[in-house]
Parts: sequence; C-alpha cells; structure tokens
Amino acid sequence: MMKNHPRKRNDLEFYDRMADRWWQPNEKIYTLSYLNSPRFNFFDSYVRDWQGLKVLDVGCGGGYSCEFMAAKGAIVSGIDRSYPCIISARNHAPTQGWEIDYSVGQAEALPWQNDTFDAVICVDVLEHVVDWQKTVAEIYRVLRPQGYFFFDTINRTVKSKLIFIVVLEDILQEIPIGVHDWHKFIQPQELRSVLWQVGFSDIDIKGFDLFGVSLYQNICAYIHYKKTGGFQAKISDNTSLMYIGKAVKGKSVKSLRAG
Repeated sequence: MMKNHPRKRNDLEFYDRMADRWWQPNEKIYTLSYLNSPRFNFFDSYVRDWQGLKVLDVGCGGGYSCEFMAAKGAIVSGIDRSYPCIISARNHAPTQGWEIDYSVGQAEALPWQNDTFDAVICVDVLEHVVDWQKTVAEIYRVLRPQGYFFFDTINRTVKSKLIFIVVLEDILQEIPIGVHDWHKFIQPQELRSVLWQVGFSDIDIKGFDLFGVSLYQNICAYIHYKKTGGFQAKISDNTSLMYIGKAVKGKSVKSLRAG
C-alpha cells in the first residue's frame, strides 16, 4: 500500500511560483496589496510624516508595502528570501518611478549594520520565518534608537486554525493549501515577551480585524471580499485571529515627527 505523505505546511514556495503574477490585479495574491491602507492607518498614528525616513520592509515579497511607503516619501529598502519575488519587485518599482533597494536574504540575518533604519515593518511574515525570535532580535539591531518596529501576524488560537486552515485553505481554497502552519502562529503574549526581552519598549498591540467577530459578520466580510477583492479591515481590541502592533527601540517617544 502507498503511504499518505503528510501535507507540507508553511509552503513558501507558493510565493516563488506566484512571483511573476505579483502585480496582476486579477490574481488572488494581489488581494494582499489592499491590506496596506488599514495597516498604515494604524502605523501613521505613530509616524505622521514618512518623508525622508529610512525604512526597511522585512519579508517584502514583490514590494506592495515598499511601494506604499515610497509613495509617502520614505527611503525604502526591502528584503525577502524569495529571489523570484525580489526580481518581480525590482522590475515593477521603476515602472512607478520608485527607487527602492531590494535584497535577497533571510530575516534572521539582516545584511545591514546596527542602528541603520528609522522604522522597520514586518507584516504577514513572522508566522512564516524559520526563527521569529531571532528575526525580532535582528530587527531591533538594525533599528536606530527610538526607531519603530511595526508588525502584524496571526494569533495561535482554535479560531485561527478554523478560519485560516480549515475554512480558507481546505474548504474555500481562497488561500493555497499548505501556505500556513498553525503551529507557527504566534500568540500576542509570546511576541510581547520577546519584544521586552530584546529591549523594545512602549509596545502596543491591537486586533487586526478582517472578518468580524460573529458568524453574520464573517459571512458579510466574505461576500464583500468576493465582490471587491478587498477587506473591510478595522483596528479593534479583538486579537483572537490577527493582530497588529508597534514597539519602540529603547526609550519610548510619542511619535516620529508628530504633527
């Protein structure tokens, strides 16, 4: 008898396979670009003016967030483990007039000197890296004192397993089967503890609500997604599924360039 091989989880090769379609609006992966607006509604409450700030996107993929920050006037660098994604990002940026420094590399070993960046973002990535604790430490290292670390990721709960693995992957197949590994999801208290340990302060974590709380809200959110390809995302106190946050390197400050 043939043995059933276990399904591969955290299948990051999906991003390699999709790299040449990263910027095609009719592709499902393009949906990720719509998350920038709600994310930066939160980030912008701390960084009022990105003009001239040196920022890094860890796990940048094909460059959605990098180009979003470039449009705000930031001096942007991006790094990703996927060479095909970086090629896609490098090819697309000039078509929009952006000069973005893209590198292939690992989040656990960032190729920059200490105290290089004013802000680092790491969105939809910590649940995929090999060692998220080391990634957080590396981000701390390359940030300048009082620099901001902005992030979002997925909580490890029964609800997240049901929504992301069972419903969105296995049943609806809105997410390619195997992209996520529930065991690599990170609970907020785990991330908060590591942030404190490496030296971050002024940590703020909020719910990043894409689907609502009730079954009715879940259905409405899915219908909206199918009609528009986007999300009605909001920041809330409900961290049971996804959460978003910021932390400051060393001594906290009210905001960068507060207006």
